[in-house]
Amino acid sequence: MAKKKGKGFLVAAMIWLAIIGALAVAARCFILPYFKTELEDETGSKSRYKKEVIIAADSFSGYCVFRSPILAKELKSQGIKLTIQDDNADYAARMKALKKGKIQLAVFTIDSFIAAGAKLGKFPATIVMVIDETKGADAVISYSESVSSIQDLDHADARIVLTPQSPSEFLARTIIAHFSLPSLPEKWWIEADGASEVYRKFMAADHGDKRAYVLWEPYVSKALEAPGAHLLLDSSKLKGYIVDVLVAEREFLRDNPETVKAVIATYFRASYSYSQKTNGMQALVLQDAKATGTEDLTEALSEKLVQGIEWKNTLENYAYFGLLSVQDAGQLQHLEDVIANITDVLVKTGTIDSDPLGGKANKIFFDKIVGELQAADFHPAKKLNVIEGVGLGPDDLEQGRVDSPLRALSDEEWDKLVPVGQMRIKPISFGRGTARINIQSQRDLDELADKLEVMPQYYVVVIGHARAEGDPEANKLLAQERADEAAKELSQAGVEGHRIKVKAAEPSQKGGVAQSVSFILGQIAY
Repeated sequence: MAKKKGKGFLVAAMIWLAIIGALAVAARCFILPYFKTELEDETGSKSRYKKEVIIAADSFSGYCVFRSPILAKELKSQGIKLTIQDDNADYAARMKALKKGKIQLAVFTIDSFIAAGAKLGKFPATIVMVIDETKGADAVISYSESVSSIQDLDHADARIVLTPQSPSEFLARTIIAHFSLPSLPEKWWIEADGASEVYRKFMAADHGDKRAYVLWEPYVSKALEAPGAHLLLDSSKLKGYIVDVLVAEREFLRDNPETVKAVIATYFRASYSYSQKTNGMQALVLQDAKATGTEDLTEALSEKLVQGIEWKNTLENYAYFGLLSVQDAGQLQHLEDVIANITDVLVKTGTIDSDPLGGKANKIFFDKIVGELQAADFHPAKKLNVIEGVGLGPDDLEQGRVDSPLRALSDEEWDKLVPVGQMRIKPISFGRGTARINIQSQRDLDELADKLEVMPQYYVVVIGHARAEGDPEANKLLAQERADEAAKELSQAGVEGHRIKVKAAEPSQKGGVAQSVSFILGQIAY
């Protein structure tokens, strides 16, 4: 009996010890911190900031406005503390941080946003503003001795040297998605750690190797100074592919729309302020590069860099989000179409297996914030709460920039056109011995017209083909008629007639290609 009582006391003691231990842990983890926080509150002061917003970004010069003194000062006056978190362009980590609510805003190229969302299996953020588009800041360079055009990459030994998970990689993928390069191997890339390493590889390369190198400024300008260096293609020749956007974490956006609007409106004002000063953006880029320690820029190189980045203004954002009429939007595409085109490149080149949005690009952008600015007659030169007496209205907004239209060429100029590459398209099918295009090929030509719309700086030569068997003159006439019909379809789909030249190939080929049409892009020699 005594033994049982002793065991009972031991068990009770152990239970009480466990309870006391649990209470001690609870006191240490919850109660003491509470009193400590309460003490800090009682002996501290109220923060001057109403909101703290963390933006994940990297040191790319296109994001310099977010790091600018004007933006920080303006937001501070509104009680918003903005913190820039540099994650060295780790897009996967950036997306995970958005998912966990560790950051509220982030910058992405649209392709990296789509790829990171596909990998994560969800999009915890949505696009709220278009920041910029590169217009020459990214480029593909080669030595003309071995690769004088994109078509020279159609070879089993060809490779493209690039930085993985960067805009330069996507520029390379855009080329592969748009040009016919069937002989380029499945593993067509060579990895490098940043544009500086790509540049070193370029400078050390054997000029006879079939290599192309994708860089960004200031290394583009540096590389082009090398003897024999040749510019194959830069981002100024494409429209709506290398585009940077600001995204907002969805719950933060839902709960704090006014804060997000304040950040966007202040960004537009800061960007406008720098753009109105003589060499204002160039000075900011130089200051930003020095602060981030990324590049030792000279004034000449910073000027090249600024020329290669097109910062998007307020009116252009209205166009991207579909808030302007088609006529007022001009050449700017709707964001939904931009996303669809970029997704198509990612799928065609194997970055992602399929469209993670299921064709519904509208799932990942939110037009309400920019729409509210438009409805309030927002102008970046004035405060939102100062409407009367300023002398600025919606008609005084910055203008949307347009590409210089291609001029009509003489026959002699067409003959001297520098070939860029052959467009990638399914073989255009004709009835045997006819120039009649079937319905599927009409759809393929409509798709090609869409591609030519986003490559507005190139001319296109439409070359008709016919079989070699039979009467050579009749076959050549048939080839001409086929090219004429294909060109007619492109014109009806919106391609300007002066961009198109029709030719007939000599009837010497065999097989399916001898009954098709090829499309060669060309440009005037620099």
